[in-house]
Amino acid sequence: MISTALIGELATLSMMALALGMDAFSVGLGMGMIPLRLRQITKIGIVIGLFHMGMPLAGLLIGKIISVHFGSIASMIGGGLLLILGIQMCLSSFTSSDKPFVKPFGIGLLLFSLSVSLDSFSVGLSLGIYGARVIVTIVLFGLISMMLTWAGLIIGKKFQNVIGSYSELFGGCILFGFGLKLLVI
Repeated sequence: MISTALIGELATLSMMALALGMDAFSVGLGMGMIPLRLRQITKIGIVIGLFHMGMPLAGLLIGKIISVHFGSIASMIGGGLLLILGIQMCLSSFTSSDKPFVKPFGIGLLLFSLSVSLDSFSVGLSLGIYGARVIVTIVLFGLISMMLTWAGLIIGKKFQNVIGSYSELFGGCILFGFGLKLLVI
């Protein structure tokens, strides 16, 4: 039988994965303006999903090491990181630079993937300090960001200007809220 603690953790991690995936969704909306084939869309989503698994994994592992050495103060540091990240995402949603610098092919795809997954490292660091389940976290982060990237790419041509900044703002608010939760509880 599944415990209520596990259900709560899965719900929290899923919401965080959605919040982090909003960056990938926003970038997908922007990339949707570039003519792409279905095969390219599939590849872009998979690569971004893999980066959204690798970056938080690195953060989780480093966060676990930090939590062993710093104890309860580490939880406050993790909450502070989420607050800062949420504020940064909210502020960046108001900038007008939604156009990609490079095309999502080859090195450009790796740069895109790295840029949208850097915040996943910080969140992974916070979750490692908090003691989250590693496998569940990285699988959720990877799958959800991959699906959101695909969704962004597919609908990007029609809705990029309307949804783009709001999705990043929404994601920033969610991360900010989780940061507050870690600091208060």
